[in-house]
Formats: sequence, structure tokens, C-alpha cells
Amino acid sequence: MSKEIFSVALVGNPNSGKTSLFNALTGNKQSVGNWPGVTVERKSGRLKTDKTIVLQDLPGIYSLSPYSPEEIIARDYLVESCPDIILNIIDATNIERNLYLTTQLLEIGVPVIVVLNMMDVVKKSGDRINCDKLSYQLGAPIIPISVVKNEGISAIKEKIDAYRNKDIKQQHLVFENRLEAALADIVKVVEKYVPTPRVRWYAVKLFEQDEKVLDMIKMTQEDQAEIHDIVDVSEQIMDDDSVSIMVNERYELIDKIVNLSVVKSNSVSASVSDKIDRVVTNKWLSLPIFAFVMWFVYYLSIQTVGTMGTDWVNDVLFGEIVPNTVTQWLHAMNVAPWMESLIIDGIIAGVGAVLGFLPQLIVLFLCLSFLEDCGYMSRIAFVMDRLFRRFGLSGKSFIPMLVATGCGVPGVMASRTIENEKDRRMTIMTTTFMPCSAKLPIIGLISGAFFPQNSWVAPSAYFLGIGTIVFSGIVLKKTQMFSGETAPFIMELPAYHLPRLKNSVQQTYDRSKSFVKKAGTIIFASSVIIWFLSAFNYRLEMVETDKSMLAAVGRAIAILFAPLGWGQWQSAVAAITGLIAKENVVGTFGILYGHLDEVSETGTEIWGQLSLSLTALAGYSFLIFNLLCAPCFAAIGAIRREMNDWRWTTLAIAYQCGIAYVVSFIVYQLGGVIIGEHEFGFAPALAVIFVIGMIYALFRVTKPAKETETVAGIQLL
Repeated sequence: MSKEIFSVALVGNPNSGKTSLFNALTGNKQSVGNWPGVTVERKSGRLKTDKTIVLQDLPGIYSLSPYSPEEIIARDYLVESCPDIILNIIDATNIERNLYLTTQLLEIGVPVIVVLNMMDVVKKSGDRINCDKLSYQLGAPIIPISVVKNEGISAIKEKIDAYRNKDIKQQHLVFENRLEAALADIVKVVEKYVPTPRVRWYAVKLFEQDEKVLDMIKMTQEDQAEIHDIVDVSEQIMDDDSVSIMVNERYELIDKIVNLSVVKSNSVSASVSDKIDRVVTNKWLSLPIFAFVMWFVYYLSIQTVGTMGTDWVNDVLFGEIVPNTVTQWLHAMNVAPWMESLIIDGIIAGVGAVLGFLPQLIVLFLCLSFLEDCGYMSRIAFVMDRLFRRFGLSGKSFIPMLVATGCGVPGVMASRTIENEKDRRMTIMTTTFMPCSAKLPIIGLISGAFFPQNSWVAPSAYFLGIGTIVFSGIVLKKTQMFSGETAPFIMELPAYHLPRLKNSVQQTYDRSKSFVKKAGTIIFASSVIIWFLSAFNYRLEMVETDKSMLAAVGRAIAILFAPLGWGQWQSAVAAITGLIAKENVVGTFGILYGHLDEVSETGTEIWGQLSLSLTALAGYSFLIFNLLCAPCFAAIGAIRREMNDWRWTTLAIAYQCGIAYVVSFIVYQLGGVIIGEHEFGFAPALAVIFVIGMIYALFRVTKPAKETETVAGIQLL
């Protein structure tokens, strides 16, 4: 067998199981989700059993018409790079919809192997697919598999090997005579400009008058005119436009293929998924159910199960065992006092404060992975489309926000799936309002310090993020920069199924590992720097924290945050260090408060010391600001890459910081008047003006944008 690299492209619709198959074949651990956009760029991996075979996991697409960024990525690779084989992954439970892409792949001129995934679900439903008849009609081999149950995977490797040693020409489907005659005439014109294996594909695209393909082929004016005449005559003969002619032909062929190959069960009763969706996606019940589910998730993570682990890690592991043990070792080795302070008061206090919230994160990650895997989160994207569309955003914008609950960086990158440039930029600006895993320690800190008995505080952070996104969608859509049509949202809802424990545990492990890795690198380095600044003055003399360089800087900037209720230099410094990484907020408090000997009523934890320096209202204001302000440096870098413009990036950061400041200001000033914490004066009056301004921005009348019809939440089971 040849040792040369053999390239295999994995192509399929979103939710077809393409990335799961990629992971099974390569041993990689790419993210998998029940919504489109999880794979937003091409990813490579080598086959586990043969390292000379390279698999390319392309973004999930519905067709090769480049209407979205992921379709452009896939089409450019298939047509220009030309892989040796195409593995077309099809959701066998929705074969009609998936075969549309198959009809296009067969025209590229690259050998196609059709992989029917989810055959276990097909059998369970009582349907039957005759793979031999399907293979004969498509002119391509069919491999039935179930990635979830690891069935049929080995047959794919065997078929790749068989194709690798043969010179196979892929046949294409044949349309009706009039259309075939037109395509044959176009082939004669274009064959001198394009590679022979792909001439059929180019002919079809030129018949559809695909502008991007027209730009790719440098034809003479005469040849362009001849093709235009061929298309024009065909449209007159068939009494339709060229795109519609091609789409209709494809679906007529698909109907014939499915009728001959697929036997549907006679059952007309509603499936379990249908019955559940009648409640879960109900117009009136969906949002209350979603609110309850997220409250319960945060209740488990922050208030009960997760807190038990966090209390032990904070109080026992990093409160007693690690510091006492390390102190004994350092004393035994006669380590210098400054080095002992660095290790105990800097590294252990800073990194330990962050790692103390790992148990809560693990519970949260596990709960969210269960919701994703069972199919519920994809329903929420459908439900949120109803809400978002009213306020100028597509439900497609909620997908990056779901991704951002794990980390803001992939959440920002997931915005690539949004076709409309204005909607994409607005989504990038608002996605990081969602509380990511790095913000959860801040939520846990404030909840534990000021609201230990209140279960509403943690989930309120989640809904505050959604509320800010909705507000931003309404207001920004009324500006000239973001006005325009709202992109339609098309999404297939997978059938409900029990979460796969292995998959959920793996996702939880990967996310937790990423959190720990960040604590061991960025947070470690930040803790050393913060300790140095908090332990020395400008003369590099070791001093008390209140006389340190950090205290001097903190006092200089604290005045900016005094109107928000937390004008102490410690809180101001923590908010600034959070720009490096949001976990630094907790790490900074761990260094500044962790070494104090005072014991509060809530114990020796850092949140006990924090509760002595701020009121509960000021603590909640601090939480709001850190949830909504500019994200960490890594996410800012992702925003810069996706915006591809420093001006737009600066605008996004300024908007995020501005709205964070205004919302925190309003909550603290008006909340303080309501609960009697302070009297009504200039600052509360200014807060009222801000509220009036926000209400005006919400309801001001603008010239309505042209509306588009939405096709949202199509459930194809």
C-alpha cells in the first residue's frame, strides 16, 4: 500500500454525527453539540489505525451554495483542494433532507462514500432502508453505522482502503432531458477553463448563475454571453428561473430515490419527542420551564452539591492542609521570608482561591452537558428565536451564546455561522454577556459572601446576561450600523434521548481540565505579579499590603468605582486584574484577603473578609459589573480576529464596559434608595435619568427594516 498521504473529507448536514464520527475515527476530542456551528472551521486528524490517512472535518452545511461562512469553507476545500475521497455523513432518520447535499457532492468528481448514521434510531422507529437499492441509485457505496453505539465504524476504514487502491470515477445523477441538454451545452463552453473531473459541477453552478463561480472562472465575454443565452432559453422552455429549476430537479430525484429505497412504518402516533415538545416548546410555557431548569442547574452547582465540594476545598484543602504542610516544608528548608510569603500568600492563596470553585464548576459542566446531550438545549435555541427575532436578532445568534457559557473564545468564533454581517458583529459584541466558566467563581464568591441562603442570585447572573443581550439587540438594531433584515434561522431539532454518560463525563472532564490548566498557567503567573505588587512599595521594600504599589494604584482608580458602591482599592484592583482572566478577580481577593487573621462570622474564607468590606448591594453591583464588562484578554483577541478591525473591536469593548458601568450604577444607586442604604440625591437622580434614557432607547420609533420570513425550529425526526 502506498505510504503517501491520503486525504478524506467528512461532509454532512449539521447534527448528522459528522464530528462524532471524526472523533471515533481519529481518537480526537472535538466539541460535539446538538446545534449548528459547533464546527466553524476545518479540523484535521489522522486515522487511528493508519496515520497516512488524514481526515478533514468540515463545518456542517446544508448545501454547496455559499450563503454562510461555513459553506464557503467547505466548498472552497472540496473544489479547490480536491480531497481523494468524500465521506458524506447522512442522518438516516432525516434522509430526504440530507440527500440534497449528496446530490451536489456527486457532481464534484471526487469519489463519494455515503455513511448512513443513526441506523439504530431508524430500526427502533420501524423504518427500513434498503442500502443496496440506495447505493445503486446514487452510484456510490452505502455504509450503515451508529456512531453512538460504535456499530459499523470498521467498515468505513475497509471501504477507504478499497478506494485507495483503485482509480474510481464518480458518476453523477442524471436530470430530465431538457436540463441535461442545457448542462451539456455549458460543459462544451466551460471545459477549456476548468479541470475535467469537476466540469460537471462548474456547469451546474453556471446554470444556477452562481456569481462566486462566475468570478472564479476567467471566461471571455463571448463565452459568458453564450452561457447566458443557454440559461435564458432553458428558463423560457421550462417556465421558471434557473435556480428553482435545479432545486426542483434535485428534490424530484430525491423523492424517487427515497420511494424506492426507504420503507416507512405505518405508525402515525406522535413520538415521545413530539409529546415532550408540546410542553417544552409551548408558546407560553417554554420560557418559564427554561427559567426553572437554569435555576435548578445553578441551585445544584452553587447552593447545594457543588458548594459541599467547594467548602471542603476552600476550608480544608487550601485553608489548612496545603498551607500548613507547605509552611512546615519551607521552615524545614530555612526559606527566606519573602519566598515563603510568595508561595503561601501569593501562589497558594491566589491559585487556591480559584481552584476552590472547581467542584461547583464540575457540577455545572455536568448539568449543562446532560442538557446538551439529551437535546434540550437545541430546543432553547428554537425558543429563543421567537424572543430574539422580536428584538432584531436571529435565533442563530443564541448558538454562540450557548457555546459561550463554557468559554467566551469559542462563543465569539461560533458567530461565523451568521450570514448577515451586521447581525454577526452585533452577536460578537453581545455574546460575552453570558456568564462563562471563568465568571462562575465570581458568582460563587458573591453568592457565598453576601447571599448564602438565597438561591436566586446565581441564576440571576445567567438571566441578566440574556436580558442585556435582548436590550442590546433592541437598541443596537435601531442604529444605522446594525439596522437591516434579520437573518432567517433554520435548525433541525434532534430527537430526545437519554444523555450518554461517557460523553457527558468526557465533556465535563475536558472543560474542567481547561479550567485547571488556566489556573496553573495564566492565574499562576498573575498571582505572582499581584503578590509582588501587593508586597512591595516603589522602593522595592517589603511592606504591609496597604502601603504597597498595588494599594497606591488601587486608590488612584478606586474613585471611578465609588458610585457603584465598591470604591475600596481592593475591589477596584480585582476588577482590573479580571481583564487578564476573569478568574483573577477571585485570585486577587485570595491574595489580598487570604492572609488576614481576622475571623468573621462566616469563617476564615476570603468571602468572609469580603463581606466585611462591602454591603450586600455593593457586592451584587460588583458582580454585575464583572459579568457584563469587557471579557478576558483571550476573548478580546477573539473579538479582534472575528471583527478584523480595531475600530469595531474598540467599539465592542467600549460598549461592554459602558453598559456594565451604567447597569451597576443604576442597581446600586436606586437599590440603595429603595432599601434605605442611602438617601435620594444627585447620584440616584442621575440613575433615574439613565433609566429614562434606556427606556427611550428601547421604545423610540425608527423606520422599520424590511422583514424577512423566518423558517425557525424545523423538527425533522
